[in-house]
Amino acid sequence: MGLDDENKKGEASGETSDRENRLSRMNSESSLSEEDEERKPELGPMIALKEQLEKDKDDESLRRWKEQLIGVVDFEDVGETPDPVVKILHLTVRSPDREEMVLTIPDDGVPNPKGPWFTIKEGSKYTLVFNFRVTNNIVSGLRYNNTVWKTGVKVDSTKAMLGTFSPQAEPYQHVMPEETTPSGIFARGTYSARTKFVDDDNKCYLEINYTFDIRKNWQ
Repeated sequence: MGLDDENKKGEASGETSDRENRLSRMNSESSLSEEDEERKPELGPMIALKEQLEKDKDDESLRRWKEQLIGVVDFEDVGETPDPVVKILHLTVRSPDREEMVLTIPDDGVPNPKGPWFTIKEGSKYTLVFNFRVTNNIVSGLRYNNTVWKTGVKVDSTKAMLGTFSPQAEPYQHVMPEETTPSGIFARGTYSARTKFVDDDNKCYLEINYTFDIRKNWQ
């Protein structure tokens, strides 16, 4: 009985000791985590590209590294604010069957509210080309989203990554993969579409709604 009592006391004291140790460790871990939280650096707001480029501008190796990372930047196209500016200049439809159709983007974003923006021949191969300009800051993850409907039913949805671009005086050009329009009597008709250009932050630089026709012949 005495030994059992001692064992019980030892077990009880051991459990108490373990409990105290665990509690001590928890308090210690809690205090450390709180200290770590205090030590964590706070991410500041996005910095204007001009300010970033001017930092350490006398350091030749750092300047070269920045040029490799973002390319040579024209300071005339760099602003004082952090937000990039992307302007879609025009869309071009290329097809081996006819001359290029250059579709200029109006300032109000409404291509042609009274009729189809363009007509394309059924069963023809075509390529979309985007021309756009980037100013003020780097645009990260610029994407093209396009959705097409016919008689209210969604018939196509396309998402494509264009890339990351730094400000420059000359416009960029992005060529999409070649596609083929559907053919047949049920493919002909008028389609409605919505085209958007957005970046990694989901900032939209252009959203246009328009209609186009697929016909038996080019017009």
